[in-house]
Amino acid sequence: MDRANVDTDQIIPKQFLKRIERTGFGEFLFWDWARLDDGSPNPEFELNRPEAAGATILLARRNFGSGSSREHAPWALEDYGFRVVIAPSFADIFYNNCFKNGMLPIRLSEELVEELFQRAAKYSPFELEVDLESCIMKDSHGFLVKFEVEPFRKNNLLLGLDDIGQTLMVVDKIDLYEKTHGIAS
Repeated sequence: MDRANVDTDQIIPKQFLKRIERTGFGEFLFWDWARLDDGSPNPEFELNRPEAAGATILLARRNFGSGSSREHAPWALEDYGFRVVIAPSFADIFYNNCFKNGMLPIRLSEELVEELFQRAAKYSPFELEVDLESCIMKDSHGFLVKFEVEPFRKNNLLLGLDDIGQTLMVVDKIDLYEKTHGIAS
């Protein structure tokens, strides 16, 4: 997605925020760009092109996920099939919401993002591999780069833990505390 300043209102427009589940938002992802006025797919939109079918990594420009703090944005991206979003920068709340919802946001320099866009244009289909355990990203044409993820967040993603999952890992300690402090559970 060769666009900067993609905001959460474009990722998942407000009219689709009526659901309370985390699923079912993928079909509405980038609705205003992905659809024509009659609701049919816009063939010019980059994610509607055949080479984008089945993509699990979204490449974007700076300030991805800006705008409102809606958690629905990473829900929609994940429901669509994305597991990784790569950009030079992210809005802070969006960045944190990605981790909380099992998605990996990767910050790379403007130069490396530009190189990835050039490679995606040159090699079709372009395949990029992201290895979270080793924090290495590579393609089959010689591109290789290390990226950084805070150890706590990396561990949570590798173990598939969200905030509730983290709490459940120490439920025995919580129960013991409640018993020793006379707190009814």
